[in-house]
Amino acid sequence: MRFATWNVNSLKARQDRVEEWLEYAQPDVLCVQETKLSDKTFPQLAFGALGYDAVHHGPGQWNGVATLSRVGITDVSSGFGDGVLDPYQGDARLLATLCGGIKFVNVYVPNGREVPSEFYDRKLEWFECLYSFIDGCAKPSDPLVILGDFNVAPEDRDVWSPKAFVGDTHVTPPERDAVRRLQDWGLQDAFRVLYPDTDQLFTYWDYRRGDFHQHKGMRIDLALATQPVVERLQWGLVDRNARKGKLPSDHAPMVFDLAD
Repeated sequence: MRFATWNVNSLKARQDRVEEWLEYAQPDVLCVQETKLSDKTFPQLAFGALGYDAVHHGPGQWNGVATLSRVGITDVSSGFGDGVLDPYQGDARLLATLCGGIKFVNVYVPNGREVPSEFYDRKLEWFECLYSFIDGCAKPSDPLVILGDFNVAPEDRDVWSPKAFVGDTHVTPPERDAVRRLQDWGLQDAFRVLYPDTDQLFTYWDYRRGDFHQHKGMRIDLALATQPVVERLQWGLVDRNARKGKLPSDHAPMVFDLAD
């Protein structure tokens, strides 16, 4: 199985690029973030023509998550569920599915904007909700992947210059602790499993200042997997080519292959 995650920064603006990439990369499962579409305007038929079942959770204009699969989609749920006070209720930031025997939890974690701010506090609250959601619906022995745009660089080596980010969101100890808590629960950073010693291989580059061409990026798109999935990991890649060309997203897709 091949699965991937990609913050496309507007599916409406980049649908052609996404369709081209699907035909090129041939993922069995693709988790998409920041579709910026409503459920009514999501291009279900276009993806169906490429052989993908698809589900979408989005209010339109902002945020939005979608999961595409050609190995089936069942057990679909959106948000944290009843009884959880989501600090970003209505923002459409989580979509859980069962595809090919693996539970995929597709997330678009809030940005946090600046430190300190109410947005930063709500980001940390959102991580608390995510932990409670995972702990309530899965066990570390289950085949599970939480993947998407986490808006957190787990380590200093995941940003181009730690000094440039001092005092900013995405790198603060509480944010990194929130990711580490998920790992302590029983999840492993799939990228680091495959490439434990590779520094500065990024997934995001700001549009401004020519950051992509200067290799000034961050690794903020993650795939956290339980041991049953980690045992099947064979290969992974950040597809930098998808960040090139006309009207790219500011993120590149991250792809992983699993043994059957």
